[in-house]
Amino acid sequence: MSEGVKIGLVSISDRASGGVYEDKGLPALQDWLGKALTTPWEAVTRLIPDDQPSIEKTLIELCDEAGCSLVLTTGGTGPALRDVTPEATLAVAHKVMPGFGEQMRQVSLAFVPTAILSRQVAVIRGQSLIINLPGQPKAIAETLEGLKEADGQQTVHGIFAAVPYCIDLIGGPYIETDDAIVKAFRPKSAIRPKA
Repeated sequence: MSEGVKIGLVSISDRASGGVYEDKGLPALQDWLGKALTTPWEAVTRLIPDDQPSIEKTLIELCDEAGCSLVLTTGGTGPALRDVTPEATLAVAHKVMPGFGEQMRQVSLAFVPTAILSRQVAVIRGQSLIINLPGQPKAIAETLEGLKEADGQQTVHGIFAAVPYCIDLIGGPYIETDDAIVKAFRPKSAIRPKA
């Protein structure tokens, strides 16, 4: 029996990590993944301040030591002076995956014109995919799932549709999703029969 896929979840906030208010990022990520993934998974969580050395150290630890195939961050991606999550993420990258950030902004623009101020990036470090997500729980779900009509018809793809195949391509575990939440896309040649 294989153990669950390890997924790093990092909430980046000076105030939440300092106890000024309750962190909403980690619960939102865990809730969404709990609904979306049908593959067993294990969360490795971190709540840290918006400080570039701390973010870099945490990302390296989750990828290189904890063995997380996927690392999702939330917070610290705006234009404010303290927002350094993208810089830290790019600093630990082996490859940059610009399509993820482009698509997140595309999804968010359907809701708010200030989506163009977001600077989320995605990168590969070794055999780990790191993705910066927005800070608000509602925006996290929207960018992961995409936009759907009332009848469930997908109008704009969320980024998570591409995540499982990306992880396949970098040598990670095979991840399956609940199609009702987000349908993972793989070419026919890459789809494994259900056990």
